[in-house]
Amino acid sequence: MSKLGSPEWENKKKSVKKKVKDIAAELIRLYAKRKTAPGHAFAKDSFMQAELESSFIYEDTPDQAKATEDVKRDMEVPHPMDRLICGDVGFGKTEIAIRAVFKAVADGKQAAVLVPTTILAMQHYKTFRERLANLPVTVEYVNRFKTTKQIKETLARVAEGKTDILIGTHRLTNKDIKFKDLGLLVIDEEQKFGVKTKDKLKELKVNVDTLTLSATPIPRTLHFSLMGARDLSVIATPPPNRQPVQTELHVFDELLIRDAVAREIKRGGQIFLVHNRVKDIEEMAAMVLRLVPAARITYIHGQMEGDALEKRMMKFIDGEYDVLVSTNLIESGLDIPNANTIIINRAHLFGLSDLHQMRGRVGRSNKKAFCYLLTPPVATLPSDARKRLSTLEEFSDLGAGFNVAMRDLDIRGAGNLLGGEQSGFINDLGFETYHQILDDAVTELKETEFRDLFLGDTTGRLQEAAGTKGPKECNIETDLQILIPDSYVSSVSERLQLYSKLDRVKSPEELRKIVAGIVDRFGPLPPEVEQLADIVRLRWQACHVGFEKLTLKKNLLKGYISATDNEAYFQGETFGNIVSYVQTHTRTASMKERKEQLIVSIEEVKSVQAAKRILSELGSEEKVGV
Repeated sequence: MSKLGSPEWENKKKSVKKKVKDIAAELIRLYAKRKTAPGHAFAKDSFMQAELESSFIYEDTPDQAKATEDVKRDMEVPHPMDRLICGDVGFGKTEIAIRAVFKAVADGKQAAVLVPTTILAMQHYKTFRERLANLPVTVEYVNRFKTTKQIKETLARVAEGKTDILIGTHRLTNKDIKFKDLGLLVIDEEQKFGVKTKDKLKELKVNVDTLTLSATPIPRTLHFSLMGARDLSVIATPPPNRQPVQTELHVFDELLIRDAVAREIKRGGQIFLVHNRVKDIEEMAAMVLRLVPAARITYIHGQMEGDALEKRMMKFIDGEYDVLVSTNLIESGLDIPNANTIIINRAHLFGLSDLHQMRGRVGRSNKKAFCYLLTPPVATLPSDARKRLSTLEEFSDLGAGFNVAMRDLDIRGAGNLLGGEQSGFINDLGFETYHQILDDAVTELKETEFRDLFLGDTTGRLQEAAGTKGPKECNIETDLQILIPDSYVSSVSERLQLYSKLDRVKSPEELRKIVAGIVDRFGPLPPEVEQLADIVRLRWQACHVGFEKLTLKKNLLKGYISATDNEAYFQGETFGNIVSYVQTHTRTASMKERKEQLIVSIEEVKSVQAAKRILSELGSEEKVGV
């Protein structure tokens, strides 16, 4: 916490802004490099593409259809695609990847699919083979279950161009893999790859179209996409008949495990039990067998022999086992529609996206699914773990992955966008302020150093629309009672979210929508909330007039203007208006200079409305639409 009135907060912001500018410049260079790099423009859809899409046994959801269109459009332009598809677990991201991969192959290019685990490589191989069975495409995969000889032969075929699609784990980033003509790279479950792997990928994909799939992108990736450094498609509509997974938080209890397993077996389903410790995973399996003797149980973990792991996994997929006790190996992308209960032991030790991904292994058919998170007593857990678990309970609806990722962004921060450090400057400033500083730095660089690159960019500011270049932000301090009363919105977190929304609002139209939404949910606005909306409008006016700070206390309105590097402003029309107002209202208005600031004081201002009227006289408000 920074002390009110002390310069500590401003100093922190200044030092972060300096560092952030370097990051922003790097970010823009990356964006510019991508936009100007020569890429392959893929041909329009062939008749085989239409055949593949019509053979999909489900109907596309509207979001899925839109994401498919986005990807195809990106592939058909002559510079490299870099698109993130953020769709919840089981919402059909793999199908979009299959279509994109086939589009690349149909145009004579090769495609690589990078996945985080050996099991997922195996399952994707199976899925891609099945979907592309009737089309002239060769699919192969490499993972640690294959012998060195098999891998060598596969790589030789890839180099000769005989293999169209190669699926694999981190092994794909090794130097010995040479593609004859790579056109598309698909990265599945992107949040599972470390910074080093991603750096290797950067070298691989300079001129290659890249499609990234993730249900819960890591904060940095999500932030990248929200900032427009890469394109984003969100699949939020669930497939028809899909039901949300019922998520419950419990203290470890053998009876609960017995009942959950027995209930699922009784209705003909299968169960995942996640226990992330190889040392005593056998004991865990034995405990379940003791509790439910009729259950057919097996266990798997990453240290097992490849063949044994593959066999057990396949038997579980084929329904020969009822319970699979596993480490978090099962987390990524597995699709077993008959498994509809998951029990996660020691859930507090997992990250938010891990938990959401594991929960996504169940509820992939039209049956009601259950997820039990077992932890020590919640009161003994650290606050971050409590936040993660409550987030998961709160967002158990379909399509909650994006919300989970956004909350993760809040809990962890976005980190240094371009380096290995994942906690960056966020801890000092909080996500909102950091995001704002980064946006400002990007905008500033777009207008100065990288001006030529963004000549066609119309994302100018209100000030530019008004023909002035005032401050981007204005702080307002007042002693009037301006707040959202407890009696109107009882939930603290809800109130904080509304304050945050009102703080970020950028246009009168957006403000009208937010206010209408508040009235719709909570009823007619009390006077305090109306004043709060007026304060937002007042802040826009103050920015337009050129004030970087405005105070309204004891009926005295004070506006602060920076006196340094502001020559163009002092010669402009708005400052002329302020001077003539002070000259014609000598009884109530005055102006003085103090510490590189010009302070305009106006007395007898008894309300926010009165302050708005005065500011509208000082600046021609039609230009900013206030």
